[in-house]
Amino acid sequence: MVNEPHSASNGSTSSRSDGSSSGSEGSKDSSRCSTPVLDAERHERLREKMRRRYDSGDKWFSLEFFPPRTANGAVNLISRFDRMGMGGPLFIDVTWHPAGDPGSDKETSSMIIANTAVNYCGLETVLHMTCCNQTKEEITGHLQKAKRLGLKNIMALRGDPIGEEWEDEVEGFNYAVDLVKHIRCEFDDYFDICVAGYPKGHPEAESYEADLRHLKEKVSAGADFIITQLFFRSETFLAFMKDCQAIGITCPIVPGIFPIQGYHSLRQLVKLSKLEVPQEIKEVIEPIKDNDAAIRNYGVELAVSMCRELLDSGLVSGLHFYTLNREVATTEILRRLGIWKEDPRRPLPWAVSAHPKRRVEDVRPIFWASRPKSYIHRTQEWDDFPNGRWGNSSSPAFGELKDYYLFYLKSKSPREELLKMWGEELMSEESVFEVFTCYISGEPNREGHKVTCLPWNDDPLAAETNLLKEQLEKVNRRGILTINSQPNINGKPSTDPIVGWGPSGGYVFQKAYLEFFTSSENITALLKVLKTKKYELRVNYHIVNVRGENITNAPDLQPNAVTWGIFPGREIIQPTVVDPVSFMYWKDEAFALWIEQWAKLYEEESPSRMIIQYIHDNYYLVNLVDNEFPLENCLWQVMEDTFELLNCPTEQ
Repeated sequence: MVNEPHSASNGSTSSRSDGSSSGSEGSKDSSRCSTPVLDAERHERLREKMRRRYDSGDKWFSLEFFPPRTANGAVNLISRFDRMGMGGPLFIDVTWHPAGDPGSDKETSSMIIANTAVNYCGLETVLHMTCCNQTKEEITGHLQKAKRLGLKNIMALRGDPIGEEWEDEVEGFNYAVDLVKHIRCEFDDYFDICVAGYPKGHPEAESYEADLRHLKEKVSAGADFIITQLFFRSETFLAFMKDCQAIGITCPIVPGIFPIQGYHSLRQLVKLSKLEVPQEIKEVIEPIKDNDAAIRNYGVELAVSMCRELLDSGLVSGLHFYTLNREVATTEILRRLGIWKEDPRRPLPWAVSAHPKRRVEDVRPIFWASRPKSYIHRTQEWDDFPNGRWGNSSSPAFGELKDYYLFYLKSKSPREELLKMWGEELMSEESVFEVFTCYISGEPNREGHKVTCLPWNDDPLAAETNLLKEQLEKVNRRGILTINSQPNINGKPSTDPIVGWGPSGGYVFQKAYLEFFTSSENITALLKVLKTKKYELRVNYHIVNVRGENITNAPDLQPNAVTWGIFPGREIIQPTVVDPVSFMYWKDEAFALWIEQWAKLYEEESPSRMIIQYIHDNYYLVNLVDNEFPLENCLWQVMEDTFELLNCPTEQ
């Protein structure tokens, strides 16, 4: 039965569009098909992933970051996580700074940065935790919070003293081994635990041999793997590794690599680690200490050479990089080593979360395709997630999105850049059309600035969208303001570099999809076209305004699978759906972005702000699905027929 409500008063889905939720009601209550997991690594513990790579000899890397000091720094760091995550790190780790309130809910705390990396960037993450300046109860509280946030890995450290000398923690722990024991006692095997190793011996240890014995105590207490302090010569690490093996340490030992990136950062790190820089390195660096580019180039060459020696030894398969929150040098080193693996294929067509409770998730509505962090934020209270099929979604409890200020939901671009891209001053609705068109075309705007993002997509166009570039550019010029689209695909290999996803040997399929804002005048013509015999059975549509007045021909409000894949030995996977009920939750967010991210760039009552406000208040949000995926995409012809009708007023 076709459901075509026009207002909230006649039983339309808009009665559910306020989107509020509470924790206990947040479960996605629907029938589920248990489907074989596409990406087995999503279900493996970190120690299992690491052990598998050691056994196979596969090369891998991991990255260390520290929490930023400012909110803007947090935005930049999360962007860096996304970029460096593309290279395929096995994990990242986030350091713990006792002076920076590391266990708090501040956006700059170690806990929240690590939580964001796991939940919103999909990165396996190790959270550092130290004994310094903490009681046993405080440490337990931090570990409970880490578990609650979905963190599964802890690096247990004593930590550096706040003053010159270590002061005993009367109600806490004074050694990392005690922290390891405490974690195992209180949390059993929930956490994978990493500890630190010192290739030259800990500076406070009575001897190198004694320090090795302390390291073995940490492993015996329950540590799963070791990451070492930095060193300057490959033979230092290789000797240390053999010494560890000689006393019975059998867990993975990962060398810590510090690319020299600047004279002052090197001096600071050496001071903290109490290491001596080899004379041959000093002799190179001292004459160029004021030339950052020269030092960085030297640091890259030195690191590449040392890493190759480690990897060629046959004893090392993984490398851990101390990035200092920078990416250029580390990325260059990894590329030159051939272990930066920017595989365009994805396990699923959308960005996955690494939270343990989302490991079975393999279906999402398409609407959040360009805003995955927002989707994760709005569904964080769900107790279970769609697996195999979307199921009955008559009442999905999406949390309201009022927290546009959250650092992981903010645009990466500062206000000044956004104004350059979207217009210091808008003259008319057509000025907005031009912004959308420039984003699609890649051409500079009238002021010579390229538009690299929109409120609904903070990144440049995806490669898949480029397949539709010509048609998208054409319709945006005429006021069809597109925010989401996908081409129809009929059995492309899952290894296809543009539309492929999932394991090798499969085939992927898509229905053509188009989502856009447009004026009420255009909607009148569009509906006439959609109701013709030519399209009435072929195209599903959902049209809604900011007030929730909506029109749809979705049969009984059922979800429509728009992406699916067939893989050897598995059931069909359908990871993306157009769900009419979820669309009503998405529309609140989609309309709000006009105001929250665009209108608020301008002064209140200014002409520019009033133009955006008018679009927000009067335009409609539309999604169209062409169900005949084996045939040529008909949605562009729908648009042409609409424009033709608009040009013939007598027909309207």
